[in-house]
Amino acid sequence: MSNILVQDFADGVTLFTINRPHKRNAICSKTAIELQQAYARFDRSEQRVAVITGAGNEAFSAGADVADVPELWRCVPTVGGLDEKPVIAALGGWAVGGGMIIAMMADLVVMADNAKLSYPEAKLGLTQGMIAGLAGRVPHKVAMEVMLLARTVDARRAYEVGMANEVVPVGRQVEAALAMARELAAMAPMVHRTLKRFVTQQVLAHGPTERFARTKREMEAIGNSEDCAEGFRAYREKRPPVFAGR
Repeated sequence: MSNILVQDFADGVTLFTINRPHKRNAICSKTAIELQQAYARFDRSEQRVAVITGAGNEAFSAGADVADVPELWRCVPTVGGLDEKPVIAALGGWAVGGGMIIAMMADLVVMADNAKLSYPEAKLGLTQGMIAGLAGRVPHKVAMEVMLLARTVDARRAYEVGMANEVVPVGRQVEAALAMARELAAMAPMVHRTLKRFVTQQVLAHGPTERFARTKREMEAIGNSEDCAEGFRAYREKRPPVFAGR
């Protein structure tokens, strides 16, 4: 059984739902891989806008599943996929650790009024470092408060400091995010792709962890390509390879 739900709507919007409510939508290895694969299908499709949410209203995501720690970068927007099309995160309840990173890397965020952001790595003695990108997206002192003091940010403050675009009553966050997505889907996709590419590649700072993850993704794409398989096959068969560029 899949840990995610994917709904493609005829208006060009796709809804991704992390579907592990019994685990507060924590992301295990399988979930991260399934999301990355779903992102890739979306990127290749004619769909125009992605919305990411978590099942229920208690938690968008509790972050990495400590019983099965994932390569979290795989499901982070603009790192593991969803590079150029608009991405909206719809948060209800807690967004902890990796869940907060997914929201941070989305283009737009809708929060229920019960939403809370938390990044507790300084209390745990472990970090993978991708949260450093927060300092390029909100005021520096606010980012350092979240990272160094590990203080919780509620929906009201998140809106005030620029971590959220809208705050809505609990239970209406997906509805509001889909409405925003449909507004975007009616606009020019080439403009959206160009502006997002300019912002993510040339305006926003990329931390070391983010750069590493992007590089790993690119190297994996080559290693898993048809050309790579053909190259090794041709070597074994002692013939010139015939590359297809995919």
